[in-house]
Amino acid sequence: MNPIKGFWHYAKKVYGLHWRLKGVRDDRTQAKIPTEVVSATLFLGMLLRIGAFLQLEQESKRWGFQRLTGYAQIVHDDLLAYVCERYRVEDWRWVLVDVNRQLKKNKGLESAMINGLLVVALDANEQFHSDKRCCEACSQRRIKVKDSKGVEHEHIQYYHRQVYAHIQGPDCSVILDLEPIRPGEDECRAALRLLGRMRRMYGPRFFQVVTVDAWYTKGPFLLAVEKMGWGVVSVLKQEKYHINTMASLLQRRTACQELVEAKRQIKLWDIRHLDFTEEAMGKVRVVIADEKWEQNHRVGGTLQRQEEQSHWRWMATRKLDGYGAAVVWRIGHRRWGVENDAFNELTQHYHLTHCAHHHPVAILVCLLIKVLAFNLFEFYVKLNGKLWRVGRTTLREIARQMDLSMEQWEQLEPIWSG
Repeated sequence: MNPIKGFWHYAKKVYGLHWRLKGVRDDRTQAKIPTEVVSATLFLGMLLRIGAFLQLEQESKRWGFQRLTGYAQIVHDDLLAYVCERYRVEDWRWVLVDVNRQLKKNKGLESAMINGLLVVALDANEQFHSDKRCCEACSQRRIKVKDSKGVEHEHIQYYHRQVYAHIQGPDCSVILDLEPIRPGEDECRAALRLLGRMRRMYGPRFFQVVTVDAWYTKGPFLLAVEKMGWGVVSVLKQEKYHINTMASLLQRRTACQELVEAKRQIKLWDIRHLDFTEEAMGKVRVVIADEKWEQNHRVGGTLQRQEEQSHWRWMATRKLDGYGAAVVWRIGHRRWGVENDAFNELTQHYHLTHCAHHHPVAILVCLLIKVLAFNLFEFYVKLNGKLWRVGRTTLREIARQMDLSMEQWEQLEPIWSG
């Protein structure tokens, strides 16, 4: 089957993407080009990994593109920017949420569970920065740079950051939602806003555990997440915390558990009934892990295996008291999934760091569409792609074949048909 046709057949049949895109609205009063045409154009552009609106305008001249969108004219870049400023952001959020909920309903997330727990990793990512262009949603920082004569100057730099919620599994990678970090606020406040909205849109039982970096290991954040009904596993690095000192003292009196997983030799210490800074949290636990493994390094043109080792400490809240130290260890390691399987993939192949249109609503809308395209491509290829599963092709090659198949326009049908 034609690759792009096969993708659309899958997206329509399994997720009802065609009528979900039709439900997205904007605030134009006299729209000459229907909103669903613009929505389909933007989604197709993200799916085919097109970064700029000018390039997407050129792509809209292709017969295959016009055949799919059902609009036999060029969609200009200024129209794309104009509509992106006026989209209703919550409509795009609901499309993303409904697709992800359907994935879970179809048992697509079961392989990502750890002892029956679905784990969401939170992490922030800086999308782009600029020394000149800014908007009301830009954060600011002062940086020092040297000119051609070596003289140091200080100036203001503008940037955008977002907090992402991500589920990593062996079968596919899923981004649930994202939230911009507003000027002057920290990651924790944006993360709590993100979790609060996810609780309303996904429901409190969609996942059970949140795993975060050491930056989030703060009493108010942990207590707020506990009140939402989720357990938390956070990296514990702050030496100033009394709980860290107590864990080090009690480690000597605690029995060590040894296991081998992912070719790593692991020693675990499970230290319970410790006090954190917030008394309202009650007793928490600390899991200490010493890991050893061998890794290949190229030294002087030859490949050598060298022994590596690491030391980790995680703090787990009371929701996880019934689970062993190995479960906390596995949950803690899921935090790197958002960096390895989401940020890297989006940056290298989906132009994450490119700002198509510098406007607060447009930036957020483009990110949501990009995430939606990323998720659906992951589902289609990794859950249904036989060639990919047996290692006979790559994600980049499949994306290239989908782009080339647009030339076989006579095989394509409008997205809205059926």
